[in-house]
Amino acid sequence: MFEKLIVLFYYLKQKYQRRFKDRKSFERWQKNKAIKFIRKIVKKSPFYEKLYQDFDLNDVSELPIIAKKDMMQNFDTLNTVHIKKEAAFNIAYQAEKDRNFTPKLQNITVGLSSGTSGNRGLFLVSDSERRKWAGTVLAKQLPSSLFHHHKIAFFLRCDSNLYQSVKSRHICFEYFDLLKPVQEHVDRLNQFQPTILVAPPSLLRLLVDQQHLHINPDKIISVAEVLEDVDRKIIESYFSKKLHQIYQATEGFIASTCSYGTLHLNEDIMMIEKEFLDENRFIPIITDFNRKTQPILRYKLNDILTLKKEACPCGSYHLAIEKIEGRCDDIFYFKSLENDKRMPIFPDFISRAIICSNEKVTDYYVRQISDDKIEVYINQTDFDIQGVFKDLCQKLGCICPDITVLETKPTLVSGKKQKRIERCCDD
Repeated sequence: MFEKLIVLFYYLKQKYQRRFKDRKSFERWQKNKAIKFIRKIVKKSPFYEKLYQDFDLNDVSELPIIAKKDMMQNFDTLNTVHIKKEAAFNIAYQAEKDRNFTPKLQNITVGLSSGTSGNRGLFLVSDSERRKWAGTVLAKQLPSSLFHHHKIAFFLRCDSNLYQSVKSRHICFEYFDLLKPVQEHVDRLNQFQPTILVAPPSLLRLLVDQQHLHINPDKIISVAEVLEDVDRKIIESYFSKKLHQIYQATEGFIASTCSYGTLHLNEDIMMIEKEFLDENRFIPIITDFNRKTQPILRYKLNDILTLKKEACPCGSYHLAIEKIEGRCDDIFYFKSLENDKRMPIFPDFISRAIICSNEKVTDYYVRQISDDKIEVYINQTDFDIQGVFKDLCQKLGCICPDITVLETKPTLVSGKKQKRIERCCDD
């Protein structure tokens, strides 16, 4: 009962949080919040205390930036509860092996990321942090009041005490293991009849193709994978509903959609700085105000985000995101026509060139296997792949690579996140 009351408290706090008159006043509040949090948490983390010892904690923008590699190498001294990396990994690995995700370590929930960047990450979440997360997510994503009845079908590679926190008297939460057969999911969904369906876009596409699926959820939320326009269009058409998104990573609850379907950064629970790649694209650097067990301070993600140019009708002062393009690891590189130097080709350039050239394209996959070679699969046999890439490269001023056309799409490894644009070679 106590736990549910705490979740309710954070739900109400999120729903009726302080309002700001403009973006500038919000940014002042956010900066002060970050400084206060950092000054408090640094004393509890030996790693950060040493890293920041020669810096002014009031000047957040000058503090050192870390990434996943730094976090994993210093895991033992970075977390504030004295949990060793080996012990955390062992319990998380065993949970995935047994498909039993309830065990804790020192009363701390331990999780293991999917490792799409090639480096699996560990995360630690206390009971207090878990309740805060649940209240925040429910406030931002429930289509109606917490006191209405909701039935959530949640698809992911692994379950967690974190996700189970959303259960209550009014919320029925069912975890669906992505490693199970699709037909088994269809049977369970038909019986469960969810009001909210949460799943990666690749799984949603599989459900669309199932003839015996008979559900009509009030809200559908895409998670875990990059949501491509071609998938969004098909999923929304099938369910006759707007497809929403949650941008959740090992490092925190980073963004979610408003009622208009616009993805907004969750800047009320974390400060998100931007390392710009061009005028609109940036890599987020996050400082989470709620993560005390495993502090996330000026942590550089490996994702490419694109700012939305138009203002969202919802009026939120949280920055709007047009798209999560993918990981920095999946930026292609082609040689420049001018000087033979390598030019970065963002994933969005490739996906838009493909889907805008033929409206019949419903599935595709492109991977770069070397600087001058790519492999492409398109579900349309009459698609001019060579022409599309020649036009794109001409516009960008680069040399078109050699293209191998794949007759079939590579099989997705069970439990692995789907990528449509993937770089499979070393820099």
